[in-house]
Amino acid sequence: MNEWTPEYETGSAFAPSRGGTQTLFGQTMGLVAVTAGLFALGAYLGRSLSYGLGFVLSLLALGCLIAMRFAVRRSGSSAVGLLFFFGLLIGLATAPTLQYYASTNPEALWQAGGATALFMLGLGTVGYATRRDLSVLAQGCFWALLVLILFGIVLIFVQIPSGARIYSIAGLVIFAGLTAFDFQRLRRIRDIDSAPLLAASIFLDALNVFLFFLNIFNRRD
Repeated sequence: MNEWTPEYETGSAFAPSRGGTQTLFGQTMGLVAVTAGLFALGAYLGRSLSYGLGFVLSLLALGCLIAMRFAVRRSGSSAVGLLFFFGLLIGLATAPTLQYYASTNPEALWQAGGATALFMLGLGTVGYATRRDLSVLAQGCFWALLVLILFGIVLIFVQIPSGARIYSIAGLVIFAGLTAFDFQRLRRIRDIDSAPLLAASIFLDALNVFLFFLNIFNRRD
């Protein structure tokens, strides 16, 4: 998560103009909306893809994120293009999973979507409005996320009672902190060229939250 964090100053030394902040907010959220639309398109087009191909596409999507890190310093339009291509690729990669839920428990998709919208609205508002620096919280959430990933790997090989539910709930707690931090950056960042990276971070927050909720609402136990 840190590698996608544009630098900004904290404290009274940095006071961006209200107009500049609104411009960054509007541009970033516009990019998030388009990326989400391309994700939905990819999920629709890729509904017949295999899980193996989905994994390959997810690696390509990761490559787009890495390339964005370098492209944003040279060409804003290239970074935006990579962001949109990432949205399409990750939609294709996630399509087999979404298709599975659509065929076995479609209600879980709607519940997860609604819960994600409320989650992002609530934590986004908290992060954008708070004046307390959340960077320390974000660092803690980053390390907790690494631990969660390791726990997820363990769950593949070891049967733990309610392990999947614990994994999802812990993930939501972690991304609550990351989401609040990413929205705080929308108010504190000074560089409008950072909008694609901010949009990528916020979109990934929403996507992970959606998948965690999807797992929770699909549980039958």
